[in-house]
Amino acid sequence: MKHLYLFAILLFFTLFAKAQQVLPYKNPQLPVEARVADLLGRMTPEEKFRQLFMVPGDLGNDSSRFDAGLFGFQTNTSEQAENAANQMLKYNPGKDIPEAVKKNNSIQHYFVEKSRLGIPVIFFDEALHGLMRSGATAFPQSIALAATFDTALMAKVSTAIAEECKAWGIRQVLSPVVNLATDVRWGRVEETYGEDPYLASQMGVAYVKSFEDRDIITTPKHFVVNHGDGGRDSYPVYLSERGLEESYFIPFKAVLKQGRARSIMTAYNSLNGRPCTQNNWLLNEN
Repeated sequence: MKHLYLFAILLFFTLFAKAQQVLPYKNPQLPVEARVADLLGRMTPEEKFRQLFMVPGDLGNDSSRFDAGLFGFQTNTSEQAENAANQMLKYNPGKDIPEAVKKNNSIQHYFVEKSRLGIPVIFFDEALHGLMRSGATAFPQSIALAATFDTALMAKVSTAIAEECKAWGIRQVLSPVVNLATDVRWGRVEETYGEDPYLASQMGVAYVKSFEDRDIITTPKHFVVNHGDGGRDSYPVYLSERGLEESYFIPFKAVLKQGRARSIMTAYNSLNGRPCTQNNWLLNEN
Protein backbone atom coordinates (compact mmCIF):
# COMPACT_ATOMS: atom_id res chain seq x y z
CA MET A 1 0.00 0.00 0.00
CA LYS A 2 2.83 2.34 0.88
CA HIS A 3 4.49 1.64 -2.49
CA LEU A 4 1.24 2.41 -4.33
CA TYR A 5 0.95 5.69 -2.46
CA LEU A 6 4.51 6.71 -3.37
CA PHE A 7 3.92 5.67 -6.99
CA ALA A 8 0.77 7.82 -7.15
CA ILE A 9 2.67 10.82 -5.80
CA LEU A 10 5.49 10.28 -8.29
CA LEU A 11 3.04 9.92 -11.17
CA PHE A 12 1.24 13.10 -10.15
CA PHE A 13 4.41 15.18 -10.06
CA THR A 14 5.59 13.68 -13.38
CA LEU A 15 2.33 14.62 -15.10
CA PHE A 16 2.35 18.03 -13.42
CA ALA A 17 5.90 18.69 -14.65
CA LYS A 18 4.92 17.74 -18.19
CA ALA A 19 1.89 20.00 -18.03
CA GLN A 20 4.10 22.87 -16.94
CA GLN A 21 6.70 22.21 -19.63
CA VAL A 22 7.02 25.17 -21.95
CA LEU A 23 6.84 24.24 -25.62
CA PRO A 24 9.89 25.45 -27.58
CA TYR A 25 7.97 28.03 -29.61
CA LYS A 26 6.69 29.60 -26.38
CA ASN A 27 10.12 29.71 -24.75
CA PRO A 28 11.51 33.28 -24.89
CA GLN A 29 14.97 31.98 -23.98
CA LEU A 30 15.36 30.23 -27.34
CA PRO A 31 16.49 31.97 -30.55
CA VAL A 32 13.68 33.33 -32.70
CA GLU A 33 14.66 31.04 -35.58
CA ALA A 34 14.33 27.96 -33.37
CA ARG A 35 10.95 29.08 -32.03
CA VAL A 36 9.62 29.78 -35.51
CA ALA A 37 10.82 26.42 -36.83
CA ASP A 38 9.17 24.61 -33.92
CA LEU A 39 5.89 26.48 -34.37
CA LEU A 40 5.76 25.89 -38.13
CA GLY A 41 6.34 22.19 -37.52
CA ARG A 42 3.25 22.06 -35.31
CA MET A 43 0.91 24.05 -37.56
CA THR A 44 -1.68 22.51 -39.86
CA PRO A 45 -2.04 23.81 -43.44
CA GLU A 46 -5.19 25.70 -42.40
CA GLU A 47 -3.42 27.35 -39.47
CA LYS A 48 -0.64 28.50 -41.79
CA PHE A 49 -3.25 29.72 -44.27
CA ARG A 50 -4.99 31.80 -41.60
CA GLN A 51 -1.75 33.52 -40.66
CA LEU A 52 -1.87 35.16 -44.10
CA PHE A 53 -5.06 37.03 -43.25
CA MET A 54 -5.47 40.56 -41.88
CA VAL A 55 -9.17 41.41 -41.83
CA PRO A 56 -11.50 44.22 -40.72
CA GLY A 57 -14.03 43.44 -38.00
CA ASP A 58 -13.82 41.31 -34.86
CA LEU A 59 -14.84 37.91 -33.47
CA GLY A 60 -18.53 38.60 -33.98
CA ASN A 61 -21.19 36.18 -32.81
CA ASP A 62 -19.44 33.07 -34.13
CA SER A 63 -15.90 32.93 -32.78
CA SER A 64 -15.53 29.34 -34.01
CA ARG A 65 -14.71 30.82 -37.43
CA PHE A 66 -11.31 31.68 -35.98
CA ASP A 67 -10.48 28.39 -34.26
CA ALA A 68 -7.55 27.98 -36.65
CA GLY A 69 -6.23 31.42 -35.71
CA LEU A 70 -5.75 34.66 -37.63
CA PHE A 71 -2.89 37.08 -38.27
CA GLY A 72 -4.62 40.31 -37.34
CA PHE A 73 -7.75 42.41 -36.92
CA GLN A 74 -8.55 45.97 -37.93
CA THR A 75 -11.01 46.23 -35.11
CA ASN A 76 -12.61 48.25 -32.30
CA THR A 77 -13.87 51.24 -34.23
CA SER A 78 -14.11 49.84 -37.74
CA GLU A 79 -16.60 47.51 -39.30
CA GLN A 80 -16.78 45.98 -42.73
CA ALA A 81 -19.03 47.60 -45.29
CA GLU A 82 -21.98 45.63 -46.65
CA ASN A 83 -20.03 44.65 -49.74
CA ALA A 84 -16.71 43.29 -48.48
CA ALA A 85 -15.32 43.07 -52.01
CA ASN A 86 -15.16 46.84 -52.37
CA GLN A 87 -12.78 47.17 -49.41
CA MET A 88 -14.69 50.16 -48.06
CA LEU A 89 -14.70 50.49 -44.28
CA LYS A 90 -17.12 52.21 -41.94
CA TYR A 91 -15.70 53.70 -38.75
CA ASN A 92 -17.87 53.54 -35.67
CA PRO A 93 -17.41 56.81 -33.72
CA GLY A 94 -18.94 55.40 -30.54
CA LYS A 95 -15.83 53.68 -29.16
CA ASP A 96 -13.39 55.34 -26.79
CA ILE A 97 -9.94 54.19 -25.69
CA PRO A 98 -10.94 52.24 -22.53
CA GLU A 99 -13.74 50.46 -24.38
CA ALA A 100 -11.49 49.70 -27.36
CA VAL A 101 -8.69 48.32 -25.18
CA LYS A 102 -11.14 46.19 -23.23
CA LYS A 103 -12.46 44.71 -26.45
CA ASN A 104 -8.94 44.07 -27.77
CA ASN A 105 -8.03 42.28 -24.56
CA SER A 106 -11.06 40.01 -24.74
CA ILE A 107 -10.27 39.12 -28.35
CA GLN A 108 -6.64 38.44 -27.50
CA HIS A 109 -7.64 36.19 -24.61
CA TYR A 110 -9.70 34.14 -27.04
CA PHE A 111 -6.81 33.53 -29.42
CA VAL A 112 -4.22 32.87 -26.72
CA GLU A 113 -6.43 30.65 -24.56
CA LYS A 114 -8.93 29.06 -26.96
CA SER A 115 -7.10 28.51 -30.24
CA ARG A 116 -5.08 25.29 -30.49
CA LEU A 117 -1.61 26.83 -30.58
CA GLY A 118 -2.38 30.06 -28.73
CA ILE A 119 -0.91 32.36 -31.38
CA PRO A 120 -1.84 35.96 -30.51
CA VAL A 121 -3.31 38.30 -33.12
CA ILE A 122 -1.96 41.71 -34.08
CA PHE A 123 -4.32 44.69 -33.99
CA PHE A 124 -3.56 47.03 -36.89
CA ASP A 125 -4.85 50.12 -38.63
CA GLU A 126 -3.98 53.01 -40.92
CA ALA A 127 -1.95 55.85 -39.41
CA LEU A 128 -0.54 57.80 -42.33
CA HIS A 129 -0.94 61.26 -40.80
CA GLY A 130 -2.81 60.25 -37.67
CA LEU A 131 -4.46 57.10 -36.36
CA MET A 132 -7.75 56.30 -38.08
CA ARG A 133 -9.78 56.50 -34.91
CA SER A 134 -12.48 58.90 -33.81
CA GLY A 135 -10.87 61.34 -31.38
CA ALA A 136 -7.30 60.68 -32.54
CA THR A 137 -5.18 63.61 -33.72
CA ALA A 138 -5.20 64.38 -37.45
CA PHE A 139 -1.97 65.97 -38.68
CA PRO A 140 -1.31 67.47 -42.15
CA GLN A 141 -1.05 64.94 -44.96
CA SER A 142 2.33 63.44 -45.83
CA ILE A 143 2.92 65.66 -48.86
CA ALA A 144 2.41 68.74 -46.64
CA LEU A 145 4.78 67.42 -43.99
CA ALA A 146 7.37 66.72 -46.68
CA ALA A 147 7.03 70.31 -47.89
CA THR A 148 8.48 71.48 -44.58
CA PHE A 149 11.78 69.65 -45.29
CA ASP A 150 11.88 69.26 -41.50
CA THR A 151 12.70 65.72 -40.38
CA ALA A 152 12.75 66.76 -36.72
CA LEU A 153 9.15 67.95 -37.05
CA MET A 154 8.27 64.73 -38.85
CA ALA A 155 9.71 62.77 -35.93
CA LYS A 156 7.62 64.77 -33.42
CA VAL A 157 4.46 64.15 -35.46
CA SER A 158 5.12 60.44 -35.85
CA THR A 159 5.98 60.12 -32.16
CA ALA A 160 2.60 61.63 -31.26
CA ILE A 161 0.84 59.24 -33.65
CA ALA A 162 2.76 56.26 -32.28
CA GLU A 163 1.85 57.16 -28.69
CA GLU A 164 -1.84 57.38 -29.63
CA CYS A 165 -1.61 54.02 -31.43
CA LYS A 166 -0.14 52.43 -28.34
CA ALA A 167 -2.89 53.88 -26.17
CA TRP A 168 -5.53 52.37 -28.47
CA GLY A 169 -3.84 48.98 -28.46
CA ILE A 170 -2.69 49.16 -32.09
CA ARG A 171 0.52 47.20 -32.65
CA GLN A 172 0.94 47.50 -36.41
CA VAL A 173 0.29 50.39 -38.79
CA LEU A 174 -0.10 50.13 -42.56
CA SER A 175 2.09 53.20 -43.07
CA PRO A 176 4.06 55.10 -44.34
CA VAL A 177 3.72 55.47 -48.12
CA VAL A 178 7.25 55.85 -49.51
CA ASN A 179 6.36 55.51 -53.17
CA LEU A 180 7.64 58.43 -55.23
CA ALA A 181 5.12 60.91 -56.62
CA THR A 182 6.57 60.97 -60.12
CA ASP A 183 3.23 61.70 -61.79
CA VAL A 184 0.87 64.33 -60.32
CA ARG A 185 -2.08 62.57 -61.98
CA TRP A 186 -1.74 59.67 -59.56
CA GLY A 187 -4.62 59.78 -57.10
CA ARG A 188 -2.44 58.98 -54.08
CA VAL A 189 0.16 61.70 -54.46
CA GLU A 190 -0.96 63.36 -51.20
CA GLU A 191 -0.02 60.19 -49.27
CA THR A 192 3.60 60.37 -50.41
CA TYR A 193 6.59 62.49 -49.41
CA GLY A 194 6.98 63.79 -52.95
CA GLU A 195 9.12 62.92 -55.94
CA ASP A 196 12.62 63.21 -54.50
CA PRO A 197 14.14 59.88 -53.34
CA TYR A 198 16.35 61.50 -50.70
CA LEU A 199 13.56 63.57 -49.12
CA ALA A 200 11.17 60.61 -49.18
CA SER A 201 13.88 58.49 -47.52
CA GLN A 202 14.56 60.95 -44.71
CA MET A 203 10.90 61.59 -43.98
CA GLY A 204 10.14 57.88 -44.13
CA VAL A 205 12.95 57.00 -41.73
CA ALA A 206 11.85 59.69 -39.27
CA TYR A 207 8.31 58.30 -39.35
CA VAL A 208 9.28 54.64 -39.05
CA LYS A 209 11.80 55.03 -36.21
CA SER A 210 9.23 56.68 -33.92
CA PHE A 211 7.02 53.61 -34.19
CA GLU A 212 9.65 50.88 -34.19
CA ASP A 213 11.34 52.44 -31.14
CA ARG A 214 8.00 51.95 -29.36
CA ASP A 215 7.63 48.36 -30.57
CA ILE A 216 4.89 49.15 -33.08
CA ILE A 217 5.39 47.47 -36.45
CA THR A 218 5.46 49.77 -39.46
CA THR A 219 4.53 48.67 -42.97
CA PRO A 220 6.13 50.89 -45.62
CA LYS A 221 4.27 50.63 -48.92
CA HIS A 222 3.77 49.88 -51.77
CA PHE A 223 6.87 47.94 -52.84
CA VAL A 224 7.96 48.96 -55.27
CA VAL A 225 6.10 51.19 -57.79
CA ASN A 226 2.34 51.52 -57.33
CA HIS A 227 1.37 53.60 -60.34
CA GLY A 228 1.93 53.32 -64.06
CA ASP A 229 1.75 55.50 -67.14
CA GLY A 230 -0.60 58.42 -66.80
CA GLY A 231 -0.66 58.09 -63.02
CA ARG A 232 -2.91 55.06 -63.19
CA ASP A 233 -3.11 53.42 -59.77
CA SER A 234 -1.93 49.80 -59.51
CA TYR A 235 -1.17 49.76 -63.24
CA PRO A 236 1.46 47.52 -64.90
CA VAL A 237 4.93 49.05 -64.62
CA TYR A 238 8.01 48.48 -66.79
CA LEU A 239 11.31 49.79 -65.42
CA SER A 240 14.95 48.78 -65.71
CA GLU A 241 16.89 47.55 -62.70
CA ARG A 242 19.06 50.65 -62.93
CA GLY A 243 15.98 52.89 -62.93
CA LEU A 244 14.68 51.18 -59.80
CA GLU A 245 18.04 51.37 -58.00
CA GLU A 246 18.46 55.07 -58.77
CA SER A 247 14.99 56.11 -57.64
CA TYR A 248 12.17 53.91 -56.38
CA PHE A 249 14.29 51.48 -54.33
CA ILE A 250 16.04 54.24 -52.38
CA PRO A 251 13.32 55.18 -49.84
CA PHE A 252 12.36 51.54 -49.29
CA LYS A 253 15.93 50.51 -48.53
CA ALA A 254 16.26 53.48 -46.17
CA VAL A 255 13.16 52.68 -44.08
CA LEU A 256 14.17 49.02 -43.86
CA LYS A 257 17.87 49.50 -43.06
CA GLN A 258 17.94 52.82 -41.21
CA GLY A 259 14.40 52.90 -39.82
CA ARG A 260 14.36 49.14 -39.02
CA ALA A 261 10.83 48.61 -40.36
CA ARG A 262 9.78 45.02 -39.66
CA SER A 263 7.12 44.68 -42.33
CA ILE A 264 6.52 45.77 -45.91
CA MET A 265 3.50 45.88 -48.20
CA THR A 266 3.93 44.90 -51.81
CA ALA A 267 2.49 46.95 -54.64
CA TYR A 268 -0.77 45.70 -56.16
CA ASN A 269 0.42 45.89 -59.75
CA SER A 270 2.92 43.95 -61.84
CA LEU A 271 6.55 44.89 -62.43
CA ASN A 272 8.01 43.95 -65.79
CA GLY A 273 5.28 41.39 -66.33
CA ARG A 274 5.37 39.75 -62.89
CA PRO A 275 3.00 40.56 -60.00
CA CYS A 276 4.87 42.34 -57.22
CA THR A 277 3.24 40.01 -54.70
CA GLN A 278 4.78 36.96 -56.43
CA ASN A 279 8.03 38.43 -57.68
CA ASN A 280 10.93 36.41 -56.28
CA TRP A 281 13.55 38.81 -57.68
CA LEU A 282 11.81 41.78 -56.06
CA LEU A 283 11.00 40.20 -52.68
CA ASN A 284 13.92 37.86 -52.03
CA GLU A 285 16.88 38.96 -54.12
CA ASN A 286 16.97 42.68 -53.31
